[in-house]
Amino acid sequence: MGCGASSQKDAAGGHRRRPGSVGDVVVFLPGLRVPRSVDLAQALGGRLDRSIVERLSALRARVVEMAMQESAAALKPKRRAAARHGGSSTANLLQALEDYLPALLGLVKEGSMLRQSVQFTWTNQEDNAEETALADAWYEVLSVLHLMAMVCLLQANTLLLPRSYGDGYAPRVSEESRRATVDVFLKAAGYLDCAIRHVLPQIPPELRRQLPVDLAEGNLKALSLQALGQGADMQLGLAIDSPKATLAVKRRLACEIVKYWQQVQESIPDLPGSDGWGKKHRLFVKWKFVEAKAAAYYFHGMILDEGNTEKSHGMAIAALQASEEFLKESKRVSEAFHATPPTSRSPAPFGTTKYMFDKIPKDVSSKVRINQDLYTQEKVIGTPPPLPDFALALTPEDYDLPPLDPIWNKDRRQ
Repeated sequence: MGCGASSQKDAAGGHRRRPGSVGDVVVFLPGLRVPRSVDLAQALGGRLDRSIVERLSALRARVVEMAMQESAAALKPKRRAAARHGGSSTANLLQALEDYLPALLGLVKEGSMLRQSVQFTWTNQEDNAEETALADAWYEVLSVLHLMAMVCLLQANTLLLPRSYGDGYAPRVSEESRRATVDVFLKAAGYLDCAIRHVLPQIPPELRRQLPVDLAEGNLKALSLQALGQGADMQLGLAIDSPKATLAVKRRLACEIVKYWQQVQESIPDLPGSDGWGKKHRLFVKWKFVEAKAAAYYFHGMILDEGNTEKSHGMAIAALQASEEFLKESKRVSEAFHATPPTSRSPAPFGTTKYMFDKIPKDVSSKVRINQDLYTQEKVIGTPPPLPDFALALTPEDYDLPPLDPIWNKDRRQ
C-alpha cells in the first residue's frame, strides 16, 4: 500500500539549509519537519467535490507557508531572540494544523478510495534522507501530529527563556511560566501518544519501514517521554521553591525524572550521528539523564542523612558524592551538547538546575566534614545506594483524532 521515495535534495534541487545556531535551548526538539507543496487539485480533481479539494488545498497551503516561516526563523537566532516572548507565530501554526487535520482525515475515512491518491512530501531533520514522499494519507496524518508536538516543544522552550519584567530584578523564568509549560509538555506528549496508538497501526509494515527516523516509533515514544520528563522537572523546580514540599516529595519527583530519561534512552532509535541533529539529540538525552541522577541522589542522600545509624550516614555520603559526580558530568555533557552543530546557548540556570548548582557542592562538603569519622574512600567510591523506585505520575494528555470536517458531507463526484 502506498509508495515512497527519499531524496537528498529539497524541492528546489538544492540541499536543505542547516542552521548554524538555534539560539537559547532549554527544551530540545530536532528541528521542524516541514511539508512541501503538492498539487491536490491535480491528484484529486474529478474524484471529489471541488469545494472539498479547494478547502484541503487552502488549509494545507497555509500550513506549508507557516511551517516554512517558523523553520526559517530557526536559521536566524537573532530574529528569534527578538520575538521569543510573543509566541503568536507558533500558536498560529498550531491552529493551522488543528484546522487542517479534520479535513485531511476525510482521505482516510473508512471506505475511502482516496488514501493513496496523493504523494505527500516532507523534509526530514534527523534522517539521512533529506525528504520523504509517500503516497499514503496516513503518512500525512502522522507528520501533522508530529509537527503539532514539535510546535508545543518550541512553545515550551520560549516560555522557559528568562525575561525581564521591568521590576528592577534580573531577567528570570516566572513561576507562572513554569506551571504553564507542564500543560504544554503534556499536550505534546498527547499528540505523540495518539500518533503511536492510533496512526502508526494504520500504516502497513512495508510502508512503516520507509518512514524517516524522525517518525520511527521509538523516536515518537522517546519524544513523548522527554516531554513528560521535562514536565516532571518543572514540577520538581516548583516543589523546591515551595516551603510546604517535603524532602520525600522532592526525592520522589527526582527519582521519577530519572525513570523518564532512562526510558527515553531505551526507546530512542539509532540516530545518524554525522549530520548534526542526531548527535545533538543523543547528547541532550544523556545530559538530562545525568542531571536527573544528580538531583535524585542528592535528595536521596539528604533523606538518608536523617537516619541515626553509622550505616545510614555512610550511605548518605555515598549518595551525595554520587550526586556531585553526576552534576560535574552533566556540566561536561551540557557543554558538548551546546557546542554540537547546530550550536546553541544555555540561558541562566533556574529551577532544579540552579538549586543543584548552589546546593550540591556545598552540602557534600559539609556532610563529609561532619561525618569525617564515618567517611572512607573504600566505603564511598563506586558504591552509591540504589535509588527508590516510584511509579510514574505524569501521563500524556488524552488526545484523539478529531471528527471529520463537515465539508466531507459534500463528498460526491462532480
